[in-house]
Amino acid sequence: MLSASLYAPLQRILVSAFATGLVLMGAIGANASNSDDYSTLVSLFEEWRELEQPALRNGAPDYTPGAVKQRHSGMKKLRRRLDAINTDDWSVEEKIDWHLVRAEMNGLDFYSRVLKPWVRDPAYYASVRSSQSDTPAEEAPTIHNALRLWEYSIWPRTALSTPSPLDAEAQRALTAELQTIAPLLEQARGNLKSNTRDLWLPAIISFRNQEATLETLGEKLDGYGDSLRSAQQEALAATTAFREWLEVEAPKKTGPSGITREEYTWHLRNVLLVNSSWEEEVTIMQREMARGYASLQAEEVANRDLPPLEPAGSAEEFAQLQEDSINNYMAFMEDRDILTVRPWMKRALRERVFPYDPPEGRNFFGQATHRDPRTLWTHFYHYWDLEQMREEPHSSPIRRNALRYNVWMSRAEGTATGMEEWMMHAGLFEDNPRAREVVWIMLITRAARGLSSLQAHDNQITLEEAADMHVKWTPRNWMNRNLNLLGFEQHLYLRQPGYGSTYVTGARMLDMIIAERAREAGSDFSMKDFFDDMNAAGMIPVSLLRWQLTGNDVDIRAIMDRPNG
Repeated sequence: MLSASLYAPLQRILVSAFATGLVLMGAIGANASNSDDYSTLVSLFEEWRELEQPALRNGAPDYTPGAVKQRHSGMKKLRRRLDAINTDDWSVEEKIDWHLVRAEMNGLDFYSRVLKPWVRDPAYYASVRSSQSDTPAEEAPTIHNALRLWEYSIWPRTALSTPSPLDAEAQRALTAELQTIAPLLEQARGNLKSNTRDLWLPAIISFRNQEATLETLGEKLDGYGDSLRSAQQEALAATTAFREWLEVEAPKKTGPSGITREEYTWHLRNVLLVNSSWEEEVTIMQREMARGYASLQAEEVANRDLPPLEPAGSAEEFAQLQEDSINNYMAFMEDRDILTVRPWMKRALRERVFPYDPPEGRNFFGQATHRDPRTLWTHFYHYWDLEQMREEPHSSPIRRNALRYNVWMSRAEGTATGMEEWMMHAGLFEDNPRAREVVWIMLITRAARGLSSLQAHDNQITLEEAADMHVKWTPRNWMNRNLNLLGFEQHLYLRQPGYGSTYVTGARMLDMIIAERAREAGSDFSMKDFFDDMNAAGMIPVSLLRWQLTGNDVDIRAIMDRPNG
């Protein structure tokens, strides 16, 4: 038995320990349920987007070294706040939004440390856009405050657009935008300090194209005031002078332009949220190119008794072919119950009909569309994505508009590419079996250009050698060395790591989602439910789409668990 003198201190210790235990238990319980409110993320996202927009210098975005450093430092502070947010009790959709903000911040980090388009890539400063991209935002690094002429009524946005005169407000806005071009290009001469030969030489073409666009704009400005005309002429003169400067400086460049396989992998995982590496993407491209070739050979055997698939022979024939193919494709989507058909889907395709190209000027995709346009209408799921963003804005402010730094690319290009093969297997070309050959040829060329872009980024081959590889592996000589498409694509993929391969890898990642849902649902599986759920999720990376549509977060967990990416 304890004496009274010993009992009292022991009692105090036990009482104290018990009280401490209660406090600790309370703290643990509080932490378990003390997630930050989702609105904390939304507020931080708004701060981030404000920071991501550069300050202005003489009316143009400021990419001088001090400004870039300041923006990068500001991002790091916001990133620490993002990392401190407790998301334990959040829904899957809310947690996905957290990862989207993180990916965007990683994008600025990557641009600031590695890609440095304002230093390495003269084409970054080609700021005039003559047509709307088919993706949520322009592919490749895009300068802030780009002049998008298709937003003005005098410049047709689509094949169905009817130009109309600019009102006074639009004239003032266009004048102001044109007036930023000269100071931007003056700033560019001081910022561009790289020795990246394969980024400098193709940029000359980028500025020739900008010259041509500004000249065309000038032809549309008859009857407008001196202020607008003067702004157009000054922008054109500045563009010409910059192109001439590039023609002098670019041939002096001798260094490599790729970012290396290590940085490529970091960008894949931490910005694009693709759970893969440079080496794994090489393997996928090689495998898909082989699969495409083997499938094409089998298809040709199956079709050997059929006549060749001849292209349309006139503008009138091609126009009718496109109209008939749109009607056929939309009827197929509805009859086979592929997805929920929206009222604007047919219009979105009609707005993008192609002009007729004579045989000598027909690029790779022209070879496909002039034979059976449905082979590309499937890929133009892109335009349904754009219309949905406009017609049915996402409830999440983070997903509502295009994600920065091409974070959306696996979803956008993966779906577009996957649709070509999925719809072929679903029976779209039962009335024209030779069109199945075209689908396999498109897979082959996408794998070839993806593989060549991977090797170019690892500095194994030059841009010219990448183009040669692209031509060599494309069947039937459909990729013409002398047409603009080849150079445009290879330049784009060198400017934007991950883009050349994402068509194929994105499609294969989406295959995994379909497989998981089909295995789970069994005979109740519905392609319509898959597409409707995918569309409802918004333009997010496929790794996060997989989490939302299947509950499987294996990809994003693997990315987050890797030290330093």
